[in-house]
Order: sequence, then structure tokens, then C-alpha cells
Amino acid sequence: MRIRPGRPRRLPALATPMGLGVLAAAGFAMSFVLNRGMSLSGGSWMWTASLRYLFMVVPMTALVAVRGGLPAVLRSLRTRPARWLLWSTVGFGLFYAPLAWASEAGAGWLVASTWQLVIVAGIAIGALGGARVPLRTVLVSALIVIGVVLTQLEHAGDTGASAAFTVVVPVLIGAVAYPLGNRMLLGTDGLDGVQRTLAMTLGSLPLWLVLAATAGVTVGPPSGGQVMQCVIVALASGVLATTLFFRATDLVRHQPAALGAVEATQAAEVPFTLLGEALLLGVAAPAPSGWLGLALILAGLCVHALGHGPGDGSASRTVAAGGPTAMRDAADAPLAPDGCGTRGP
Repeated sequence: MRIRPGRPRRLPALATPMGLGVLAAAGFAMSFVLNRGMSLSGGSWMWTASLRYLFMVVPMTALVAVRGGLPAVLRSLRTRPARWLLWSTVGFGLFYAPLAWASEAGAGWLVASTWQLVIVAGIAIGALGGARVPLRTVLVSALIVIGVVLTQLEHAGDTGASAAFTVVVPVLIGAVAYPLGNRMLLGTDGLDGVQRTLAMTLGSLPLWLVLAATAGVTVGPPSGGQVMQCVIVALASGVLATTLFFRATDLVRHQPAALGAVEATQAAEVPFTLLGEALLLGVAAPAPSGWLGLALILAGLCVHALGHGPGDGSASRTVAAGGPTAMRDAADAPLAPDGCGTRGP
């Protein structure tokens, strides 16, 4: 009897992109955890915000150069300087500076969960631009908003309503500015996601330089610990996690259902942030209302991502929301109904 050698078992087609997506979520969660840690140690939010992007310039330039895309980025910046300056300042500056400020008022998991409002903001921007928004999308978005309210109720009970607003208001500003800025620059001069991230980093440099100068005059230089943590955030969240997410979405960009599953992995940012804060900062676990709010947010994110099957008529989609990037998109897929091409911090 002849025995045929067995074929080596192959991992499921989704195993690699899903794994990359989860690793990216962990990288994006680093922003929320370390930003809160820097705040608790007395670091200025102005240094936290500006140093992250200043430290991204060199590695992002190197990454784009290795991929052969640097000339196109520089050419686009020279051709449209005002466009890149304006919308990069909106998409990166008015996104990350408020998030860094919010980290002074609330735990990282609270900021991370509130940041998920970026999906709702993206849908609203799309609707204002004339896009049709299905009732189901509105209802799921309402679920996310309810979840955010529940998490903030716990925070308000502990610190007062005014402190809760110091988290909600800046994060809400960032949640609107991020998809708006990215949407206005998506597809400019044919730049892909990684190239656009570098172009927006360079375009927003004037703001970060002004913010860093203001911090130097008002609070003095950053501590060595804050500088090191900003380097970690820039590399882990701004460069590594962004690249991993781009790669994950690129692997399934022509499979809408699989792309939705990969996008749903980004909901892991919230539990990763909770775990990181518990291990590194000793932050207490949320109260029952906070857990319920987190569950509703995660459920809403997953339903948004997985709710469009192969029959939805789109070749590929993108989701906006953490981190974090951040600064990531589904390998330049067409805009989703929420109108966002990238997801940060």
C-alpha cells in the first residue's frame, strides 16, 4: 500500500492579516497608555504632542525612501504647499494635540474609548457631503455614543462633570478634525497611505515647531523620560503599527468581508489600553457602568466593520477610529460610508 505524503497544513487565509491587525492595535494603544503616563509624571501635553510628530519625521522619511516614494511626496508638497499645510494641520494637529491635552484629565482607557466617536464623526462628515447613511448605520453609531456616555458617567461621578468634559470636548474635536483632514487629502497626487502619512507629518511641522517652542518658553524642556516615551510612541504607534495595519489591509483589500474582519481588530485598542495601564500605571479597573459602556463601544465597532458583506457592492472599504493613529488606511481603498481614509492615533 502506497502512502502519499501529507501536505503541510496552511494557516487560514485570515490568520496573517488578523494577527497583523491585532499587533497594530497593540501598537496604537501605546499612545493612550504612555500619554497618560507622561501626564501623571508631570510632562506637558505640548511636549507629548509635538515630540511625537517631530520624532516621526526621520523614520517615516526613511520608510518612504526605501519604498521609492519620496520624490512623489516632495513633488506634491512643492506643488500644493498651502493645501498640505492647511489640511495636515487640521488632520494631524487638531487631532493629536487635543488628545494629548485630554490625557491630562482622564485615564488612557477613557480617552481611547471616547476616541471611538471618530467613527460617528466620519459618518456625519460623509452625510454632510451628500453620502447616504443607512438607518442601520445610524443605530449602530448611536450604540457607540451610548457606550461613550456610560464610560464618561463613571468618570464624572469620580471627578465631576467639568473634568469629564475636559476629556470629551478635546477628543471630540480630534474625532472631527482627523477624518476631515484625511478626507481632504486622500488621493492627492496619487500618494498611497504611507506617502500621505509622511506628507501630512511634514505639512503639520510648523504647528509642532510652534507648540514645542511654546512649551520650551512656558514649562521648560521635557524630561529625559518624556523624550524617551515620545520616541517609543512615534516608533511603535506612528511608524510600526501604521505599517502593520497597512500591510494587513493590503492583504485583503479585494475581499470586503475579510477586510471588515481585519478592521474589527482595531477595537482591541481599548482592552489593550486597559491592560497596559493596569500593568504600567496601576490604574484601577472600570466600574460596572464603565465595563458596560466599553462593551457597547466594542460591539458597535465590530458591527460597523463586519456589517458589510461581499454583496455590498464595494471592492474594499476603510474604517476610521485608533489610533492613536496615528494615520492608517486600508491601502488607499475608496472611502467607506463613514468618509474616512485613515484611523489614528
